[in-house]
Amino acid sequence: MTMKLSRLLASSRNHLSKNILCGKDGNLSHGLPLHTFTSRAGISTAEQNLGVKGIAAPYTVFKGKAALSVTPILPTFTKLDSGLHVVERRGVMMLKFIPAIGERKYDWEKKQLFALSPTEVGSLISLGVSDSCEFFHDPSMLSSNAGQVRKSLSIKPHSTGSGYMISLTVINNVEKTRDNLSVPFTTAEFAVVKTACSYALPHILGWDRLTDKVARGHASNFKVDRQLMDSEWDK
Repeated sequence: MTMKLSRLLASSRNHLSKNILCGKDGNLSHGLPLHTFTSRAGISTAEQNLGVKGIAAPYTVFKGKAALSVTPILPTFTKLDSGLHVVERRGVMMLKFIPAIGERKYDWEKKQLFALSPTEVGSLISLGVSDSCEFFHDPSMLSSNAGQVRKSLSIKPHSTGSGYMISLTVINNVEKTRDNLSVPFTTAEFAVVKTACSYALPHILGWDRLTDKVARGHASNFKVDRQLMDSEWDK
C-alpha cells in the first residue's frame, strides 16, 4: 500500500510540473516561463522553430507618443579560400522607433530605424546619470547624394534624474519630410537597455564565435535569418 501511495504522489508531482512548464495541453511552446515575458514596458518573444525562422527577442518600451524597440543584429560571415571565416557584414544594435496612432496603437509601417555601431553602443553603456550623447547618420555621406537623408539620435537624462529621453529626428530632403520621435525611459528601463547592450556587444562584434567550437569547421552555422537583417536605410 505504501509503495502504491508513493507512486501516486510521484505521478501527481510530475503531472503538475508538466502543466507549469508546458501549459495545460502539454505543449512546451505554450509554456509561459519559456515562451513569453510580459511587463508594463514591453513584450519579448522567442520563436521555437530556430532552424527556419531564427530568433526574435526585442526589448520594447511602449509610451504615449511612440514606442522604441531594441534588437541585436548579429554579423554575417563569409568563408575565404583559406578556410578562415571573416565578418562580411558587421552587427549592430538596431533601434526601431514606432509612432503612436492612438491609445495603445502603433503604426509599425512607419517605423524609423537607427543602427548603433559597436562604438556607439560603447558610448551608450558608458553614460552616467547626468551624461548625454548624440549620434548623426548619413547613408550617402561619401557620395554626391550626401545630405539627402539625415538622422540624429540623442540620449539625454531627465532633469529630475528619473531616467532618460531617447529622441530620433529624421530629415528627408528628397521627400520634404521631418520626423521627430521621442520615448521617455525610466531609470529601470534604461538600465535594462544598458545591460542588454553590454551583453550583446561581443556578439555583434562576432567575438563570441572565437570560442564557439562550431566556428572552427561548419560554415552552415554562420547563416543568419535574412528577415532579421533590417538595414537602417530600408526605410
